[in-house]
Amino acid sequence: MSDKITKKLKLKVSAISEGTVIDHIPSENLFKVISILELDKTPNMITFGANLDSGKLDKKAIIKVSHQFFADDDINRIALIAPNAKLNIIKDYEVVEKKIVEVPDRVVGIVKCFNPKCITNNEPVTTSFKVIGKEPLALKCKYCEKITHEHQMVIK
Repeated sequence: MSDKITKKLKLKVSAISEGTVIDHIPSENLFKVISILELDKTPNMITFGANLDSGKLDKKAIIKVSHQFFADDDINRIALIAPNAKLNIIKDYEVVEKKIVEVPDRVVGIVKCFNPKCITNNEPVTTSFKVIGKEPLALKCKYCEKITHEHQMVIK
């Protein structure tokens, strides 16, 4: 394969001068990550790609957000649906920091309680869970104390 063809194959998503790159997102969870980070409301340029070839995942997604950086708490929330995600902090077109997401100890306002009788499903009350298991993921509701397991989890 010629160098020209190789370069074209690698230029699937353009570089950003400054901002955050979130890589290794399972493709099927791309829009959930966008929702959790409220990227649909940002005024900054966002580039994303889905169903990209990956060595670690079958297919992966990537999100690049120009001129925006996230607090660790915000980033760790994506671990709920993209536990292998990696973050690259970009400045002057260079990666200056790499972060690995971790499941937080508490999850507030992101996940719906599995219990249909929970007050959070019947009143305007923000959900709040304590993480009682990280592999597999298990969340205990602050209000009804029911456990929501990973396969039951619904992202709001």
